[in-house]
Amino acid sequence: MKFHTSITLCILPTLAGAFAPVSHQNHLTVTSALPKISHFSVSTPNVCASNNDLKSALFMSTTSADSPEEGLGSKIFQAYVKTANVATTLFPLWTVLFTGIALKSPSSFDWFTTDYFTGALAALMLSMGITLTPADFTKVASRPNSVVMQFSLCYAMMPFLALGLGKAFNLDPAMMAGMVLVGSINGGQASNLCTYIARGNVALSVLMTTATTLGAIFMTPLLCKLLLGAVVPVDARGIAISTIQVVLAPIAIGMSTNKFFPKFVKAILPFAPVVGVVSTCLLVASAVAQVSDQILGAGLALQIPILLLHLIGGLVGYLLPRSTGFGEVASRTMAIETSMKSSAFGFLLAKLHFGEFSARVPSAVSVVWMALTGSILAVIWRYIPVKKNTTFDRSLVEKYPPFN
Repeated sequence: MKFHTSITLCILPTLAGAFAPVSHQNHLTVTSALPKISHFSVSTPNVCASNNDLKSALFMSTTSADSPEEGLGSKIFQAYVKTANVATTLFPLWTVLFTGIALKSPSSFDWFTTDYFTGALAALMLSMGITLTPADFTKVASRPNSVVMQFSLCYAMMPFLALGLGKAFNLDPAMMAGMVLVGSINGGQASNLCTYIARGNVALSVLMTTATTLGAIFMTPLLCKLLLGAVVPVDARGIAISTIQVVLAPIAIGMSTNKFFPKFVKAILPFAPVVGVVSTCLLVASAVAQVSDQILGAGLALQIPILLLHLIGGLVGYLLPRSTGFGEVASRTMAIETSMKSSAFGFLLAKLHFGEFSARVPSAVSVVWMALTGSILAVIWRYIPVKKNTTFDRSLVEKYPPFN
């Protein structure tokens, strides 16, 4: 990475944690402070008592900072919190607006080069890393049922669904390759926010995102080589190296920062949401701007299969777990995790390691539909109460006590 990318990483790194909850270690401090600042909390009735432990990044970050003194400073801080809450919740709207600007005036985002694009993606991965501790991975290993199910949906069902839709809509080989790539990448960080909106299990969402993100290091290049090796040129080794650089390294750095500089992480979290939304919007706009002519030229023949990929993925991601004994909360969480892919990362991989230019177009289109589909599912579920279970289910939230 060039020097200016390093500067980007220094500016954005831990500030981009808009879509991930804070670590459980920090959460213990937050819980004890709730009575003092309960007006920042959002009640989520009918889910379960432990959902108080599963607040979104925005609410967690606002409570993690020391309570400001009463007066002008307190009022300003509260006004900022409310504004940031609205801005973060409406991130799909900003996604659509930035997409429209990118399609109408692609040159507006010429300055956001590949190096900046890579830096911004790494910053988002770093934002997830600063919320994690080694104990989180122990929890995944001790309670693997939900994580294993969602991992299978992400890397078994979605790639073959993408391949099937590409063939059904008779996409050309390059577009087909891009479509399969979208289906073969990890879950996106925005899924954590949508899970919160849907009254899902945010802690579980973060663990699933982490599992599929780390899994992308070997699953994405493997799937691309197996499914596309005979279709278009695929640099599987390059995909693996890029995944390590953009995914594994930032997460490791973030975890180290959380461990050795917890006060710094705690201090910057209240300012993370807006920075995270801006970073995501720039990634979306840059991807769309670079292939705007191809997107407009492809028309509905490309829009429909990609929309169906995310929509069907979300529905199967809900119905399959629900029908196999998982609870409502866990099923909602898996549905959103399955539907919302890290499309911006897919765009970067297509740009760097696929021989055909058109292979990057599906990822750019997916960025928009991924955000809209996940948000629609989240809003619908937010207004459908979760009934208290009277029979056995495997919901991680209800089968096990709250994370401590």
